[in-house]
Amino acid sequence: MAGRVRHPIDVKALEQYLAQHVPEIKAPLEVKQFGFGQSNPTYQLTSADNKRYVMRKKPPGKLLSKAAHKVEREHRIIAALGPTDVPVPKAYCLCEDDTVIGTPFYVMEFLDGRIFEDLSVPNVSPEERTSLWRAAVQTLAKFHSVDFRKLGLESYGKSEGFYDRQLATWKQICTAQSKAVDVDTKEPVGQLPHFDEMLEFFADKDLQPRQRATLVHGDFKIDNLVFHKTESRVIGILDWEMSTVGHPLSDLANLLTPFYTQDAASSYSRSAGAFRPGATPGLPTPDIVLSWYKDTAGWDPRPEMHWALAFGVFRNSAICQGIAARYATRQASSAEAQAYARTFKPLAEIAWSLVEKEKAKHTTKKPGAVAKL
Repeated sequence: MAGRVRHPIDVKALEQYLAQHVPEIKAPLEVKQFGFGQSNPTYQLTSADNKRYVMRKKPPGKLLSKAAHKVEREHRIIAALGPTDVPVPKAYCLCEDDTVIGTPFYVMEFLDGRIFEDLSVPNVSPEERTSLWRAAVQTLAKFHSVDFRKLGLESYGKSEGFYDRQLATWKQICTAQSKAVDVDTKEPVGQLPHFDEMLEFFADKDLQPRQRATLVHGDFKIDNLVFHKTESRVIGILDWEMSTVGHPLSDLANLLTPFYTQDAASSYSRSAGAFRPGATPGLPTPDIVLSWYKDTAGWDPRPEMHWALAFGVFRNSAICQGIAARYATRQASSAEAQAYARTFKPLAEIAWSLVEKEKAKHTTKKPGAVAKL
């Protein structure tokens, strides 16, 4: 829900800019700020004729990361996907002029639909839960099927070596995070369990998934989708900040992660238990999800899915290690941050168990075998 503006903006300057560049957005504007989109402040704009729009801007002040907060990239991919059958909000304008409201911003359509923050999709019938998950999977497959070159997105990311680049990045980040020292106990955060063994496994070219290059969302999951108010269909994909050209298995792994991390996630996610086998009527199994994806995308991800899942959980454990590092230095001090911080080692153990299963699969692999998830 949109509410109090926590990052004030010059509304008059914004109105003047929109009058010149998007005259259909009528002043005066009522401005509220959403609670989500904390990386890039996100606002609801209501025009004089009572139509709603969404504005995303870079945060104020000096940015710690040059790679983060790329609202220009978000606008670029949303605008490029607009003419396709991938559901995205309509992009109205991009302003890269810092002098208008202090930082670059873009304005897009407000999508009036349902967002399920609980990934298990509560408060619907089992039949609708199945249909909503199917719609999400089919939407992902359609997105991956788009030819990014035909959309002018050749330079949006590198077509080869996605997992090698990810591995190099996380090796460097995890090494730095592990050295963070708690201000009270003086104990270092420590490294992920089985860190070196997992790096060795993921770097093995003979075990890596075959090369594929598609657009990837980077954080594709149920709560980043807007569903129609009454129908089981996706009307928009949100939160494109981490999108790039990469391997489609990474998005699939992200979507499937809750099915494999229930125990570790229970400390920060109230819905974690819902993903235990048989716990939630209508919630599909991973095999069903992959079957839906195959039917729409036209290729079978199952033979390589265990590898991608292992890497995805490894990545999540590294992210939680980062929260642990920020908690140790008290850059993050909330109870939620503390709960996430406690999970990085259990998540790494889950990643390692997936690695061991993948190793065993290759040891005993038979011609034509398909991995069952």
